[in-house]
Amino acid sequence: MNNSGNTSSRRLYKRYRAEKRFKSLCILALCLAVAFLVTFFATLISKGYSAFRQAELRVEISFTEQSRQMPLAAVGDEVRYLVSRGWLRKVPRMLKENPELMDTTQKYWIVAEAEVDQYLKGKANKLRPKQQEVLKRLEAEGRTRLAFNTYFFLNGDSKIPEIAGIKSALIGSVYVLFLTLLFSFPVGVMTAVYLEEFAPDNRFTQAIEVNINNLAAIPSILYGLLGLAIFINTFGVPRSSALAGGLTLGLMTLPVIIITTRAAIRAVPDSIREAALGVGASRWQMVIHHVLPLSFPGILTGTIIGLAQAMGETAPLLIVGMMAFIPDIPGSFTQAATVLPAQIYTWSSSSLRAFESRTAAAILVLLVLLLLMNFLAVYLRQKFQRKW
Repeated sequence: MNNSGNTSSRRLYKRYRAEKRFKSLCILALCLAVAFLVTFFATLISKGYSAFRQAELRVEISFTEQSRQMPLAAVGDEVRYLVSRGWLRKVPRMLKENPELMDTTQKYWIVAEAEVDQYLKGKANKLRPKQQEVLKRLEAEGRTRLAFNTYFFLNGDSKIPEIAGIKSALIGSVYVLFLTLLFSFPVGVMTAVYLEEFAPDNRFTQAIEVNINNLAAIPSILYGLLGLAIFINTFGVPRSSALAGGLTLGLMTLPVIIITTRAAIRAVPDSIREAALGVGASRWQMVIHHVLPLSFPGILTGTIIGLAQAMGETAPLLIVGMMAFIPDIPGSFTQAATVLPAQIYTWSSSSLRAFESRTAAAILVLLVLLLLMNFLAVYLRQKFQRKW
């Protein structure tokens, strides 16, 4: 009897020890995950926050006939290579819009050249001694500052890093997501409704269900190849356009919407269907007036999550050519466009140091947008969800 009791005690002791070890491993995994997230965000913020500030110099601009032809001649020799040549390109346009500026000298806060910007932020020291002396004198006179970088949000891409921005990429992302939603949402919802409410249970529909589940798990780059083959090579959709990107991402998002919509429809109690049919409603009326409204929160949540996933995709868009240099906002869905993930990829491959901080800042903007979309999905789910 004592031996049996001791054996049970030992087994119980081992079970508790195994439970404690498993609990410790779970806590360790959680700590590692939190540490990774903290390190990830800390690295991005430390590298990207400086891109939201831009060095500016207050210098005199001489509006002359020579500066109309050669914008660099609008500033003095000592600061000529300290200010952005991208900003100086505005001088002829300023003269055209304001002819009264001709033969006058005005003081402006001008965007500093990228190396000057890095120097004033304490990140690099590639300036010549004479340039450093001029900058120190300007600092002493209060003619240097780090202002909020509006160019980052109001300009498109540029080969000149100090005036490069994400505006065209953001607008391109909006175009692509709009087309993705326009294509995938109605097709996905109608497919899910047919499979759940109308399709007979046979081998054909079972094969369709298996393939839909498989399509949700295949690598996204394969959708790029599919979009290239179908939309561009077969139907002649313009390459690098928002239309090509939107249709391609629509294919990728379609299985996600179908699966989440079917789950939302399946969650509606059968008593709702039976009650509707019992009062004389047709099967179609039962779906339109009862099942779809009740399953709408789940459908909306799945759609937003699918769009958030599509917004962060790069690989399918590389295949359809959305890696072009796009400094301006596309005027239509068929014009060449780019998206924010592609812009990030382009900047990350640049050898210029100034693009490093802009890459991290663009990633932060993308993360904020993705988090907002996920929070919106959770909010709508909680707001409209009904408990049975």
